[in-house]
Formats: sequence, C-alpha cells, structure tokens
Amino acid sequence: MAVEDEGLRVFQSVKIKIGEAKNLPSYPGPSKMRDCYCTVNLDQEEVFRTKIVEKSLCPFYGEDFYCEIPRSFRHLSFYIFDRDVFRRDSIIGKVAIQKEDLQKYHNRDTWFQLQHVDADSEVQGKVHLELRLSEVITDTGVVCHKLATRIVECQGLPIVNGQCDPYATVTLAGPFRSEAKKTKVKRKTNNPQFDEVFYFEVTRPCSYSKKSHFDFEEEDVDKLEIRVDLWNASNLKFGDEFLGELRIPLKVLRQSTSYEAWYFLQPRDNGSKSLKPDDLGSLRLNVVYTEDHVFSSDYYRPLRDLLLKSADVEPVSASAAHILGEVCREKQEAAVPLVRLFLHYGRVVPFISAIASGEVTRTQDPNTIFRGNSLASKCIDETMKLAGMHYLHVTLKPAIEEICQSHKPCEIDPVKLKDGENLENNMENLRQYVDRVFHAITESGVSCPTVMCDIFFSLREAAAKRFQDDPDVRYTAVSSFIFLRFFAPAILSPNLFQLTPHHTDPQTSRTLTLISKTVQTLGSLSKSKSASFKESYMATFYEFFNEQKYADAVKNFLDLISSSGRRDPKSVEQPILLKEFMIKRAQGRKRFGMKNFKKRWFRLTNHEFTYHKSKGDQPLYSISIENILAVEKLEEESFKMKNMFQVIQPERALYIQANNCVEAKDWIDILTKVSQCNQKRLTVYHPSAYLGGHWLCCRASSDSAPGCSPCTSGLPANIQLDIDGDRETERIYSLFNSYMSKLEKMQEACGSKSVYDGPEQEEYSTFVIDDPQETYKTLKQVIAGVGALEQEHAQYKRDKFKKTRYGSQEHPIGDKSFQNYIRQQSETSTHSI
Repeated sequence: MAVEDEGLRVFQSVKIKIGEAKNLPSYPGPSKMRDCYCTVNLDQEEVFRTKIVEKSLCPFYGEDFYCEIPRSFRHLSFYIFDRDVFRRDSIIGKVAIQKEDLQKYHNRDTWFQLQHVDADSEVQGKVHLELRLSEVITDTGVVCHKLATRIVECQGLPIVNGQCDPYATVTLAGPFRSEAKKTKVKRKTNNPQFDEVFYFEVTRPCSYSKKSHFDFEEEDVDKLEIRVDLWNASNLKFGDEFLGELRIPLKVLRQSTSYEAWYFLQPRDNGSKSLKPDDLGSLRLNVVYTEDHVFSSDYYRPLRDLLLKSADVEPVSASAAHILGEVCREKQEAAVPLVRLFLHYGRVVPFISAIASGEVTRTQDPNTIFRGNSLASKCIDETMKLAGMHYLHVTLKPAIEEICQSHKPCEIDPVKLKDGENLENNMENLRQYVDRVFHAITESGVSCPTVMCDIFFSLREAAAKRFQDDPDVRYTAVSSFIFLRFFAPAILSPNLFQLTPHHTDPQTSRTLTLISKTVQTLGSLSKSKSASFKESYMATFYEFFNEQKYADAVKNFLDLISSSGRRDPKSVEQPILLKEFMIKRAQGRKRFGMKNFKKRWFRLTNHEFTYHKSKGDQPLYSISIENILAVEKLEEESFKMKNMFQVIQPERALYIQANNCVEAKDWIDILTKVSQCNQKRLTVYHPSAYLGGHWLCCRASSDSAPGCSPCTSGLPANIQLDIDGDRETERIYSLFNSYMSKLEKMQEACGSKSVYDGPEQEEYSTFVIDDPQETYKTLKQVIAGVGALEQEHAQYKRDKFKKTRYGSQEHPIGDKSFQNYIRQQSETSTHSI
C-alpha cells in the first residue's frame, strides 16, 4: 500500500526467510523437549505464523513470508512460542529489529540472540502533548507559576489480550516531589482522544513583582520533568498493563512558555534486567526490507521508454533491459522488475522472445538449451510465477491435498524403509500418486495462460531454427521450463507456491521429492531415462513408466501449450480458488441491538465469495462476484474493532474483521480486483456502519442514503497482474544507480572493444557485448536517465528536510531513523557549502 507524501508515493515490503532456532532452553518437564512455532510481527501485531515443530530444542522452520507493509512501524519482531500439553502458548523469547537497522542485515543469513520479553520492553504507539507555563495571581495577591499539561491523543497503542482500554497518568517529578494525576479510561480503542488538561504548581509562590518575565527559580525547573505513563485498564486481578512512558524535562520551556510535540512511547527505564543473551538460544533469519519512493509517471518517461523498446534493439544485448541483466550481481535481481514492467505494458512476449533468441544463438549444444541461470531463463521463470500461479493451483492443488491427507508410505529406497513397511506396496502407492499428478499436468494444456503459450511458441521456434538436425529440441526447449522450472519445484516445495499453508511433514516431503523427480524425468523426454537417475532404486521404479503412452502424452501437452493459436478462455473457464481463510466477521443483519460477530471460513473464487461455519462445510451465505459493488475499509470507531472492512452488496454491507492489517489489505485488494469490472460499482460509500438509526459517518438517517465518501480508486481488472509500472521503473532506476560503477566499466569495455578487437581484457570479459557502438549509445542514455532521477530524489530530500519538523505527527520525538536522516542531511548540507 502506498503512503502519499506530496506527490511521492512510498511503498514498503518485506521478504523473510525464517530458518531455524538453536539451543532453546529445555522444558522443565521430564522430556525437556518443546513444541515451538515462530511468529512475525509488525511491532506487536502478528502477521504470520510458522507451523509447530514438535519435540525439539533446535527447531527447523525453513518458511518464507512476503508482504506489502500497509502502515508505519518501528520494529519488525519475531517471537518464539512454546505450546505445552494444555495448549497454552508461552513466549520463550523474541528478536526485535528496529526499522532503521533492517538494512544492516539486508538479504543475508544472520543469527540473532533471543531476548527476554517483558511488559516493560513491549512498547509501541505515540502521544501528542502540549505544555504551557503561566503566571497566576492567587486570591492573596501572591504570584506563582503553574504548568498546564494537555494530553491531546495517542495513536497506535498495542492491543493487549484482544482489548485496549487505555488511560494516562501524568506526573510532575523532581528530586523532592512527585505529583500524579490521571485521565479517564477510554474504552475499546487503541487511538484514544483524551484532550484533558492537568495543572501543576511549578515554583514556590514568591512576592508579587511587576516584572514582565516569569520570576521562577531556574535551577528548580531544570530538575523537574513531566512523566506520562500509558496503561491498559484490566479487569483481571493482576492489575493494569503498562503500555509505555515518556519523560520531558521542563528545560524545554526555557525558550518559550508553551511547547507542543508528538512523542514515541518508550520502554520503562527501571524495567526488569534481562538475563545473559545466550540463555534463550538464537534464531536464524534472512530479511529483505524494501522501501520504494515513487514519483509521478512523467519523471520516469525517458528511462521507461528506453527500457520498453529493448525488444526492438538490434542486437538485443545492446538494449537497456539486457544491460541491466549484465550489471546486476544476480540475474534474478534484474528479472523481477523487468518482467513486471513489460507485463504491465503488454510487451513481455516480444521482450522475452528477443532475449531468448539471443541466448539460443549463443548455445552450442542442444542438450544444454535454457539450462543456465541466464536473464532469459530468470525472466521466463518470473513470468510463469506471475501469470501462471492460478493455473498451477487449478492443476496441482487437488492432487497435493490428497497426497498430504491420505499420507500413504511411499519410501522406495530399501535402506530407508521403516519396520513393517513393504517395498512393493510403497512402490504401488508412489506409482498411483505419480500417475495422478502426471495426468493432472498433461491434461491441463487447454488451461495454460495465453501469455505462457505465446512465450513457449517463440522458444520452440527459436530452438528448432537453431538446431535443425535435432527433432526433439522443439520439445526440450519448452519442457525445460514447464516441467523442470514450473511444475517440479511446486511439487517439491508446495508451501512456496501457496499450495499448502506450511512445510509438509518429513514423510510427505519425501513422497513429494520422489514424485517431483519422476515427473521431471518424464517431462524431460531424455533418451536414456534410467541412466538419468543416480540412484538405482529410482531407475528400477522408473521402469513402470517406460511406455510410449507417457512420452506421447508429454509431447501432446507440449504441442498444445506451445501453439500460437489463441483459445477462448471462457470455453475452459472453471472456478479458480483465489483465496480462503478463517477470519472473524459481522454479518450486520440485525438492525437493532448487538451485531452477531462469529468466526467464519471465507472462500473466494473468480465466480463467488462465500462463507462457511468451518472449512469444507456447505456455504452459509454466497455473494456472486457481479453483486460486489465496492470493497472498502470500515472505520474502527464503528464497532471499536481494528482491521475491519466491508463488502458492499445491493441490499446491505457485509462487515468483516481480519486477523491483522496485512490480511485485511490482502482481502481488500483481491476482492477489489476480482470485482473491478462490475458495471454497477459504486463511486461513493459510507466509511462507518449504520447503527442506532443513522450512519455514524454522515449522520444520515436512511439506511439506503447514498455514500458520503468517494470509493478507493480502481485497480487493474486482471487478477494476476496488479502491477504499478512507475514503481517497477523506480526499482530498475535503483538497481542501475547501485551498479553505476559497473555501467561505467561496461562503457570502458565498449570503447576498448571498438578500438582493439583482439583477445578480451580480463576485467571486461564478464560482459556480453555483441555491438560495442550500439551498446555504448544505450549506456550513455541509461546513465543520463539515472542521473536525472538521482537529482530529482536529492532535490526532494533537500526540500523535505527544510519542511519537516522533528516532533511532528509524522516524525515524533524518539524517531531514530529520522534523527539519523537529519544528521545525514546536515552533513550533506555542510559538505556542499
């Protein structure tokens, strides 16, 4: 989700690999082992949870999580929980990485020591405060000085045990005094509006004097501070929970008699001392945090136009897109934004055809065609991932679910057989599974997305033209992608492709490995099948499939998906499952009294949106996609509940609460996309609920009154390809900018090649340069385009630095990332002067 910032949009995303934990403290019981899982949290809001690893003090998770971050945050936190026999979860420890420190660990495996978790250290949220010092004349004519402290509001306080009923205590503290006052409790909100003022006598009354300035003892005030503590009012006997504090020395009033600022809440100073860091074990993580600052479209036109004409440049190695692949450390880095950009502008097929054709020309042996990690291979992988994810789900998910549920033993390695298992039975189980998966794939050709078919057609043509003596190359060029790089990895690791929610258990994982190996070999059409296996037991098992019908089925499938004839998608359309999850919801049917909030299993296909009592049950309610008129957030004040959204239908709105902000955003996005083309979509809606005979937002009394706020702007109707072209161009600019030294080196290489066409110099041999003059020309344009954007970013930072106030709502006092930013900008300004 983009945060608008004066013409600049800011996108945040995070990709996390949760590896393993080690040396967790042993359980006090006799077994000493624990059943642990790990959660990912934005501050204290859980957005992801791994599976439970049982009976281990060194659990391996191996799980990946990606999300767009829809709000500001201070910490990315990871908690290790232990689930005990009574199904109660206790926290073992946590890793909390401050947002400004995320770049330190960017894309590298790092072991983090687990830290103790206590209420005094678990802090989030900010407070808006005003202080005013005034001179007061008492009834007796004596002058004293009073401090007015106004608690305006708080934002983003944590939800504790499902609720937040906050209040604040305000204390004037000094060496010889401590005077405390308390606000009212605000029920069911983590953004309380207090707007309460408390008065404190700051100086001892002194004789009235007609001096114009305040006559108070400086050293007295210097030793005083205002302390604000936030608490969550609890109904439990354990007392109220501490939410955070802030301390403001009254020195801030030296320059002026009034002061106003936002503050981040801080942990309590006298919090419990943590134990030695190695007491709780450690957690291995790989975190990639990305923040894109995106200007309006016009800024990117020169660089974008240069990239989009890459498919037409002769030779393609002299194009801007190919050059990006040459300078990036890993081809994948370049492939992701390039593919997304070309897909967005409908140019991905000619682009991939051009770079694939260039690669085929350089390939000497037909058996190695598209086997390397080239730019063409990575771009095709990325296109299949984006355009083919729903095709993958429709094809494989039923079979994978059946394998996970039936859980038949399939081990065929005699050395690994368990006691009581029969080798022939296991072979038969595995053969049935392989048949099931193989037929699901080879009969799915008609459902293959058109963009994939068009790419496969160009691969087949290029390969057949290059290797005219090899009749099979037209098949192997396509099978190396569809079998080896699309279906086989999804069978091997279904959780990475959202076919299963978590990693499968060891037995199922082994079964899927054996199926993946067999299907991969079947799809490769290699001449000596048995010889392609290192293991003799796999060669023996493969004899089951040494029939011509399997090879024929593969060839028919490959012929179908690499034909250029386009098919009418409606003729093969079947419901595609897009998303399902258990979330809370409020149907909102009752006009009066309490709303009936219940947990429901929600399921979305490209035909309908349904909810069920639990997974697998008949639907309790169904909304046809055509009847979704809008999908919008619901204001928290409606039901005093966070992360709520509404699905608006002709007769009423369905109010739903997601488990966290990331999940709410995902549902809003996909429901909006799938209903985007509906003819009766609303342009206005009510951001709050209809309660007590009126809409809470605009107070209109009729439940059919037209909305009072404009609906969120539209998104592309294509479900799979919700791509922001400007954001992808910004990412490509960032890559070019970070590899500027390589671009300059490539320019040198072009000059060197043009002048001296002899053996390549060592330092230039890493680049593919077919035409030095054309490549040099493109490089010059790339460097100029990147330089212009770099200047725009620098100017924006300078302008923002001038306008931004430390202590504002956007940058509260205590914002370390902003303090660092201020320091950098000050150094830059000083340096430039």
